[in-house]
Amino acid sequence: MNEVVLIIAAYLIGSIPTAVWISKYFFGIDIRDYGSGNAGATNTYRTLGSKWGTIVMVGDVVKGIAATSIYILLPYYMQNEWERTNFMIGLGLAAVLGHIFPVWADFRGGKGVATLFGMVIAIQPLVAACCVGVFLLVLYLTRFVSLSSIFASIAFAVFILYIFNEREPLYRIFAITVALLVVLTHQKNIGRLLRGEESKVPILKHRDRRRQRKQS
Repeated sequence: MNEVVLIIAAYLIGSIPTAVWISKYFFGIDIRDYGSGNAGATNTYRTLGSKWGTIVMVGDVVKGIAATSIYILLPYYMQNEWERTNFMIGLGLAAVLGHIFPVWADFRGGKGVATLFGMVIAIQPLVAACCVGVFLLVLYLTRFVSLSSIFASIAFAVFILYIFNEREPLYRIFAITVALLVVLTHQKNIGRLLRGEESKVPILKHRDRRRQRKQS
């Protein structure tokens, strides 16, 4: 019974619509009416600027960390690593579900990548750091957040299954599921990437100007 209460609490934490509340409170708009229509950090970055996009991303990551970490309210899980990991996965997935279908925002949320990342930080920080490295590398090379997220999620599965060779069956299944879910939730982005229509984030402008001068 206690576990069920915490799972519900994790969902409610994940449901906090960071992007929606910020866009309404500070700008008087609903971020879901602009850009891609998602209530996530990337759409906020493109619509409201890097400052607010960063704030939303940090908030969504913190949601994942906080929701996944509430297992500490049940002392039993402090003593059993195997069951603790399984329960943390359940809590984290509840938070991600809350982000995608937030009860506080008409069940229209974002894609859950940042909240998912917060979950991974709580469970295994080293793997999370490796995924950040992959994300930043792809972002530096392409400036596509969607492509960076896809590569990072696939890298997460590779790290869990092969590099770190985690033995916990549920964790391995979770890693594969994460990669599949991120790819599935980015189908529209993949289509735009293939058509050359995907928007790039406005970073590394000096690099792009140098390339344009060289080409001209």
